[in-house]
Amino acid sequence: MSLKDLQTKIGTTPDGDFGPGTIKAAMTFFKLSPERAAHFFGQCSHETGGFALFSENLNYSADGLRNTFGKYFPENAPALALGYARKPEKIANRVYANRMGNGNEATGDGWKYRGRGALQTTGKNNYQLLSEHLGKPEIMTNPDLVATEYAFEAALFYFEKNGLWKNCDKVDNEHIFKITKAVNGGINGLSDRIIKTKKYYEYAKK
Repeated sequence: MSLKDLQTKIGTTPDGDFGPGTIKAAMTFFKLSPERAAHFFGQCSHETGGFALFSENLNYSADGLRNTFGKYFPENAPALALGYARKPEKIANRVYANRMGNGNEATGDGWKYRGRGALQTTGKNNYQLLSEHLGKPEIMTNPDLVATEYAFEAALFYFEKNGLWKNCDKVDNEHIFKITKAVNGGINGLSDRIIKTKKYYEYAKK
């Protein structure tokens, strides 16, 4: 998926610029109010680095593994992290094993169902729920579809499944904070999310 792909899908000029024309077309296509569209795309833009990244980057160094996934790569086992460093598939299979519906490390489920889409759908159970919601069973055998064809549909489902829309009918710092906590688990990038959400709201009202 790319911004141009999204623009083509929603029937607007694929110029790679997320301006008023794009958000208005997206509002019509996805049936979103100006407020909900602003919150949704503000979060998606931040999470994807400006609509650029739709598949999880797991290319960690040994230090990165210990800092990010310390539970699976403890400081007292340095050789373990070195054995996985810069091996994204191997990393995913370890850190996502035996949870979220995934099998053990040997099944390869961690890599198969790694984070994809505008808000990083992760884990076999979440892919299954998404495939059922969209009526697209092929997602389970071809999960890359969540990074391409259904990247934004997956994010919309996340908002719906987690009850986020109730905080999307007003655009202010308080509501952006609440949605950021729900999407991010913290408030990383809050200032950027505020700027983008408010900018997109102005676009949506034009």
